[in-house]
Amino acid sequence: MDIRHLTPDYAVSPQITPEDMATLKGLGFTTVIDNRPDGEIPAEWSAEVMAEAAAAQGLAFVVNPIRPGDFSDAVLAAQGAAIAGGGKVFAYCASGNRSSCAWAMSAPGPLSTEERIAIPARFGYNLEGLRARIAALRG
Repeated sequence: MDIRHLTPDYAVSPQITPEDMATLKGLGFTTVIDNRPDGEIPAEWSAEVMAEAAAAQGLAFVVNPIRPGDFSDAVLAAQGAAIAGGGKVFAYCASGNRSSCAWAMSAPGPLSTEERIAIPARFGYNLEGLRARIAALRG
């Protein structure tokens, strides 16, 4: 598992497995967000399987699938609500990019647009194409 901390309380990664939930619990995460649509993955990583694995570890699990480029108001509201729920949040998708983009556009707090782009860039995520949208949504 390749965990990339965007903030002390929010991290992203590429696809994880059900077995990774115990590690996430041990690292202090309290919420896991699945940003990957089931149609992209094999059945053994489906949202249902992952939710069961999270529940077995006492982790909250949020299913918020993001199709590439689909950062709808509903998707961003769900991501923001999960982040604002408190505790350490871990989000995953195919590479971590969609989870980073959703964070930049929905995370509460005073981070500037520049910071919301620069932080994910440290991990190779290029959010420049979303600059205007991030600025409009988050300032």
